Amino acid sequence: MADPPLAEIIKSMEEDKDILIALKKAQSHLGNVIHMIEDKEYCIDILQQNLAVMGLLKSANDKLFKRHLNSCFINAMKGTNEKRKQEMIDEILQINKLSK
Repeated sequence: MADPPLAEIIKSMEEDKDILIALKKAQSHLGNVIHMIEDKEYCIDILQQNLAVMGLLKSANDKLFKRHLNSCFINAMKGTNEKRKQEMIDEILQINKLSK
């Protein structure tokens, strides 16, 4: 298989950067949530911070899923290995099920 074009490599690197930023922000917010609980802060304030963590994790997950569909999944579907194609479809269905 030929190497991917430079534009695809750069796009993948930018996607990775966006995913890592979202995950690191979630990590930071989660630390804040833990401190807020330890400090016995107001429950609604804690819930709001927790929702921010969940939103950041969802955003990272959505970006990761999109990256997978646009790279791994597409490459498998272009191939000739029918077993691998079915495995990829099953993985997508499983992830979709888990995300609900």
